[in-house]
Amino acid sequence: MTTGKNPVNNILTDTYGRTITNVRIALTNTCNLRCIYCHHEGEEINGCTVGDHHIQMTKEEIAELIGVFAELGVTTIKLTGGEPTLRSDLLDIIRSIPPHIESSMTTNGTLLEKMAADLKSAGLSRVNVSLDTMRRDRYQKITGRDLLPNVLAGIDAALAVGLTPVKLNMVILKGINDDEVEEFLSYVRGKENIILQIIELMDVNGWADHIDHVEDVIRGNANVVGDLEKDIASRSTQVTTRRMHHRRKYCLDGAEVEVVRPMHNLEFCANCNRLRVTSDGKLKPCLLRTGNEVDIRGLHGDELKAAIAQAVQNRSPYFAKQV
Repeated sequence: MTTGKNPVNNILTDTYGRTITNVRIALTNTCNLRCIYCHHEGEEINGCTVGDHHIQMTKEEIAELIGVFAELGVTTIKLTGGEPTLRSDLLDIIRSIPPHIESSMTTNGTLLEKMAADLKSAGLSRVNVSLDTMRRDRYQKITGRDLLPNVLAGIDAALAVGLTPVKLNMVILKGINDDEVEEFLSYVRGKENIILQIIELMDVNGWADHIDHVEDVIRGNANVVGDLEKDIASRSTQVTTRRMHHRRKYCLDGAEVEVVRPMHNLEFCANCNRLRVTSDGKLKPCLLRTGNEVDIRGLHGDELKAAIAQAVQNRSPYFAKQV
């Protein structure tokens, strides 16, 4: 990675030569689950949402922002939350995304069964579904709700209407669900157009502050994911590397698996092409960095473009080589 000192012509290219093509927009900070490890898209660790002062963006503000990003050359929009399906105007927001932009949504899947057909009709391309366990008691322990059957039905509905490929986001939690990887592989193997994403736990928002020796817990999770990737790689018949973060995708026995390892990973940061937008209208250059956000509320046209340019220039790899 280089720390290029020269100004760039493309306002979506940062000073490290990384060009933004993917924008992740949080539509709300509200959720109907209480997952023990949730990072809240980085909102609660930087003051972007503070109690009653939080006012989420309107659908008009979101539509205007999407239009500007599309004009600047962004190719992918991902809608997130909180839980985006809780917004009553979600379909209108999806319809505001230009058809040449790939639109996807990350959801917990609890409301997906009844919404899948409408989401597809509105123009959504595909979904990521957060699912860390196939066991009902564990699901309730991790999320605080007994809704695993709803999620599984939602996945089936998404597959049926063509919100594909469906990606299952499985965050590895040592001692809780790390013994279920083979079950997930069997589940993926039995279905078309579905990909398993094994995700390394990120230590943000102090989710584990109450746990003794929390650093050992985080390190243990990282080691588990590293060992899982080695095992999956050894059994794979094909390995491809995605542009996004240089993630590896493995094919083994009819199952497709991506491994997402963001922590202490120079390669991950060096190939990051994502910019985040918080639900209350701040451009967030990096999930793990705070204090460099750019407020876009009330901005339009060239002012909005200038704010995006500033946010891009504020980007700096969280894990980077010392130079």
